Amino acid sequence: MFKPEELLATTIARLIREAPTRHIAVGAASPIPAAACWLCVKQGDPLRLSLLHKRTGNPFTEGSRELFDLTGQGRVDLFFLGGGEIDGQANLNLIGTGEWPGMAVRFPGSFGSAFMYYMAGRTILFREEHSPRVLVERVAHISAPGVSEPGVFRRGHAQALVTGRCVFRFHPERARFSLASVHPGESVESVRAMTGFAFDVEGEVPETPAPTEAELALLRGAVCDEMLETYPEFCARVFGRKAAA
Repeated sequence: MFKPEELLATTIARLIREAPTRHIAVGAASPIPAAACWLCVKQGDPLRLSLLHKRTGNPFTEGSRELFDLTGQGRVDLFFLGGGEIDGQANLNLIGTGEWPGMAVRFPGSFGSAFMYYMAGRTILFREEHSPRVLVERVAHISAPGVSEPGVFRRGHAQALVTGRCVFRFHPERARFSLASVHPGESVESVRAMTGFAFDVEGEVPETPAPTEAELALLRGAVCDEMLETYPEFCARVFGRKAAA
């Protein structure tokens, strides 16, 4: 058997491999995307990882400013973003809900999300919770837009949205998601019932492939070894391992 987090990590790893990727930056609170990246590395992919949550996991001496410089130069191929709200045009809300400035419910803040969304080669959106309060028809406030007006320079868009229920593909040319796969126990109907935005269904929707035994062995072994220091609670909960005292 595998845990939901292991399914999500292997799913993201497969998305990573869909396009040539040299350099991936992973944000501070992203253990599942980090596990996916390490899985690719342990499987032999020649990736450079900038792990922003770990001082020894990146070469930066001035923090995010250097990350933004690299991204602006086109030297970050992939980034991960989520949001308190995500809508059907792949807009992200990291500000809050209610009338501006979004004080009804406060989210963590936008920080560099808009810049990274525009300048990274591609973005994988990730949010474990899949509910109508998160996946909304229209975000209350746009922290980072999914598409841009003609003539606006933009290097990349969302590649996909991975949730605890399914995988959506994003199509920037029509600013819509399509349902790519459903996780075990889900269906098109159950996903639609829990999604606040409309999405396309193109033919028969497959089940998200389960992790292989080889992938699980790497996640629970070599990948966990890399993550124990910075994500001890995640490793204990998901992989059943604790850092040495």
